[in-house]
Amino acid sequence: MDRVLFAAIALLAGGLVWVVSGTLEQRIINVDDKAPNFSITTDSGKTISLSNFGGKLLVLNFWASWCEPCVTEVPSLDAFQRELAPQGVVVVGVSIDRNLKLYQQFLEKLPVSFETARDPDANISSSYGTFQIPETYIIDRTGKVREKVISNQNWMDPEVLAHVRSLL
Repeated sequence: MDRVLFAAIALLAGGLVWVVSGTLEQRIINVDDKAPNFSITTDSGKTISLSNFGGKLLVLNFWASWCEPCVTEVPSLDAFQRELAPQGVVVVGVSIDRNLKLYQQFLEKLPVSFETARDPDANISSSYGTFQIPETYIIDRTGKVREKVISNQNWMDPEVLAHVRSLL
C-alpha cells in the first residue's frame, strides 16, 4: 500500500512540474509566426496596436538609448522610414529604457521621424521573446512576421530596401 501511495505522489508531483514548467516557458516569435498583439501610447500621444497597421508593413524595432548598436542603427532606420513611408511602411521604435530622462535626452539629441514609445517593463518585447536588442520584426498586413532581424543593420543598404519592397 505504501508503494502505491508513494508512486501516486511521485506521479502527481511529476505532472505538477510538467504543467508549471510549460507555463514558465517563454515563447520566441520567429518568421512565419503570428505577431503578438500589443497596445502602447507613443510619445506623440497616439495609442497604437498591431491592428492599427492594416494594409501596411510594420517594422517594429526594440531598442534602448544605452545600447550602442541601437544608437548606431537609428539614423539608417530613420532614413528608411522617410524613404519607404510613401509605399506603406511604418516604423515604430519601442524603447525598453527604464530611465525616462535619459530616453528623452536621447530623442532630443537624435530626433527621428518614426513613432517612438517607451516600454520600461519590456512587456511588449517580452511577448515577442526578445532578449537582445536591437531586435526588429517586419510584420505584414495580415499580422504575420515576415522577417526578424537581431542586432543592428544598415536599413538603407540597397539589398535591404529591395527586400523590404518585395514584401509590400
